[in-house]
Amino acid sequence: MDRFLDSFLNAKLSAATWPAILSGLIVTIEIAALVVGTGLLLGLALALVRWRAGRWFAWPLMLFVDLFRAVPPLVLVLLVFFGLPNIGIELPSFAVLWLVLSLVLAAFAEEIVWAGLIAVKRGQREAARSTGLTETQTLLYVVLPQALRLAVAPLTNRTIAITKNTALGTVIGVPEIINQATTAVSFSGNATPLLMGAFAYLLLFIPVIGLGRLIESRFAWRRQ
Repeated sequence: MDRFLDSFLNAKLSAATWPAILSGLIVTIEIAALVVGTGLLLGLALALVRWRAGRWFAWPLMLFVDLFRAVPPLVLVLLVFFGLPNIGIELPSFAVLWLVLSLVLAAFAEEIVWAGLIAVKRGQREAARSTGLTETQTLLYVVLPQALRLAVAPLTNRTIAITKNTALGTVIGVPEIINQATTAVSFSGNATPLLMGAFAYLLLFIPVIGLGRLIESRFAWRRQ
């Protein structure tokens, strides 16, 4: 037991490491907030443009969506981080992680919102048009609110899943939680920083998951 406590719950090492873990937690929160904001807005915009633009926009959009849904985020992060400098574009590791995860979330969000849009019955659109609403007004005031309500649950789950991928930043040197924890482990030869990193993730994601459940219950369709 003493050996276990020394390896995973070393009080002296915890006291020395917590500032680095806290710093990593702040970086993780910053990336997650940027990814969620950018990814959801971009996904919503793409779904609306697809709705208005028609078939000519669908094929290139489907190519983008399928690419970023099919390829593992880690592979995309590495391709962008090591590939862009070869064509003269150099981005900080923080920006690379933000860009890649935002595009991945946007791809999933576009498909989720699109599914919600086409789930709204055509009769409602026709009824709205018959009252004098334009196509755009029908989309914004009748179709989109219902679509977003249908999309809340899958969007919430996908958002939580993609924010966990901020841990991928450690492979390109982003000083997030895992990067700080593994660096401390390499210097100390002790697993305590990793356990501290796990607690930091719990501290971050348990409120997020709770908020997700609250949003889902708030916007769920009432059972008849």
